[in-house]
Amino acid sequence: MSKMSSLENKEKRVLTVRIDTELDEILSDIKEKKGITKAILIRNYLEMAKYIILDNHSIKSLSNRDFIVIKRSFFKKLIQKSEELEEIALGEKLGRFINDIATIKGKEFDIEYKLDLCQHLGFFVKFFDSEGYLLITKKFGPKKFVEAFIWYIIKNKEFNTQFIDSEIEKSNKIRGQYKKDINPLEISNSHYAFGFAKMEK
Repeated sequence: MSKMSSLENKEKRVLTVRIDTELDEILSDIKEKKGITKAILIRNYLEMAKYIILDNHSIKSLSNRDFIVIKRSFFKKLIQKSEELEEIALGEKLGRFINDIATIKGKEFDIEYKLDLCQHLGFFVKFFDSEGYLLITKKFGPKKFVEAFIWYIIKNKEFNTQFIDSEIEKSNKIRGQYKKDINPLEISNSHYAFGFAKMEK
């Protein structure tokens, strides 16, 4: 047996769990709808333990904060009703939440882990263009919210609150700094992209 195959065997475990008939039928129904095997479906659920904690009566983050499940479209509508400065504040708060979890897991500066966390928590799919720019679906939220959130998880620092449309339009200095720091890019009509959010290949 090769060293690599031996390592792979050590990394895998067999888990046997007894479940009731009703739950088995629910899993069977879901796997049929998804077009996957039951083993893959169950493995997908178990993989979520890397990103959330399930108690008997609640869902929690890895930082032990309570979660609720809401529709993404409803979440976006709530944020869109906010002023730009409020959008920025909300983006920073959510970014701080992601950074806190990454820090707990010893991955404070691991951008890939943070983006994986965003994907598995349902924020957006981790997606890059051919040049390595992160593309964030516009369904995630309004622009200033997304800018502040992505800036916070990548740069680990606060977003410049002068970078609101009214200030950018009236000040050449702020507009120049905004283009230098954020550099919004028109790569896709359905995605946001920023110059600072480019991953090395």
